[in-house]
Amino acid sequence: MTVLRIVVLFALAALAEIGGSWLIWQSVREGRSWWLAGLGVLALGAYGFVATLQPEASFGRILAAYGGVFVAGALVWGVLVDRFKPDRWDVVGAIICLLGVAVIMFAPHARQGA
Repeated sequence: MTVLRIVVLFALAALAEIGGSWLIWQSVREGRSWWLAGLGVLALGAYGFVATLQPEASFGRILAAYGGVFVAGALVWGVLVDRFKPDRWDVVGAIICLLGVAVIMFAPHARQGA
């Protein structure tokens, strides 16, 4: 259950952060309505709270692992929302990032203070 919880929370965090950033991008870079930026700011704030729900207690470990989720998630967002066509190196890079996430989150770590 813990693995599923970790994966779901990372997916929700990615949706909030990438979606929030995209909304701000649409407002500022694409000249769309200002209220999209406001929604983006709210989504980015939600991202910050979602990260705190992870069962791992180490902020650094969570954020380091989440970085890999963000990389892969941003490419998926680009494909689904912006019709971005990743090349093989984008895909290879995302796979490497996700392997890093798995190592950081699921490898046996030494106990803190030991």
